[in-house]
Amino acid sequence: MMNSALNTLLSGRLLKALFVSLFAFAALPVFAQHSDHSAHVSSAKSKTGVLLLAHGGKAEWNDEVNNVAAEVGKQFPVEVAFGMATKRNIQDAVNKLEAQGVTSIVAVPLFVSSNSTVITSTEYLLGLRTDAPKDLAVFAKMDHGSGGHGEHSAHTNTSTEPFDPTTPISHKVPITMRKALDADPTVADILLSRAASISKDAGNEVIIIVAHGPVSAETNRLWLNDMAKIADRMKANSSYGGIEYLTVRDDAPEPIRSEATAEFRSIVEKANAQKARVLIVPLLLSFGGIEEGVKKRLDGLNYTITSQALLPDARISQWVVRSVEAHH
Repeated sequence: MMNSALNTLLSGRLLKALFVSLFAFAALPVFAQHSDHSAHVSSAKSKTGVLLLAHGGKAEWNDEVNNVAAEVGKQFPVEVAFGMATKRNIQDAVNKLEAQGVTSIVAVPLFVSSNSTVITSTEYLLGLRTDAPKDLAVFAKMDHGSGGHGEHSAHTNTSTEPFDPTTPISHKVPITMRKALDADPTVADILLSRAASISKDAGNEVIIIVAHGPVSAETNRLWLNDMAKIADRMKANSSYGGIEYLTVRDDAPEPIRSEATAEFRSIVEKANAQKARVLIVPLLLSFGGIEEGVKKRLDGLNYTITSQALLPDARISQWVVRSVEAHH
């Protein structure tokens, strides 16, 4: 009889405790349940590491790239490898990503064009192509020790073998590589914003998109094809009197550079003759002296040049995230 009463009492207490705990759980704020979900999503995403490839430069430029990385870092583990196919820095960044436990790495080149031997050389270093481009040896010679951008890379090579900057890196997780900016709609949209910042009367203005461009004529055609697509999108989304584009090919030998200068002056002279205002919009990630080159080339002509290149702009980090998330 006593056991029966005790059982009844205990079961009653248990039921009450269960009820109280259920009620307390139901009363938990909704956001607590959501935060668990978002943490799960975040950890699922964090399995992918992002290797952001960028041409190293002055401190201000490197800061801009690091700012892009910081934004991307809100969604993915990210490391920056500065340089022109600089193996030390790429290896160092991959090592750091693997140390964070990523299960795959997506390399995103923060470059204007995929049509470059820097890109093909990087693909080789990442094990994504079998043949080493000839220019890889040239880039390797530019990497004197730490290459100026790899202050932390001295620890990368722990073996006693000499470091060979022309062989593929070592990695434990699969690596894929996305395209550079090329003709992505983001580029046209940012260039239109830059033009708008100096525009006064769009219908009576001619935009000239100016890119650095490669040395080889064949590769230059590929750059111009992408620039044509960018110009078409800009035309479709604006009312400017005209949109022209060209590459200045600063690194090419004479007479190629002179031909580019003559073409550039000719477009500006024609617009000046028609009393149209000339807006020069450089297709560059950052200004690195092209303004001085433009001044020399267009001496004596009337034009207005934008004060800013593609960076800084939040749309660039959004493009990187989209590139990472794109399925191929």
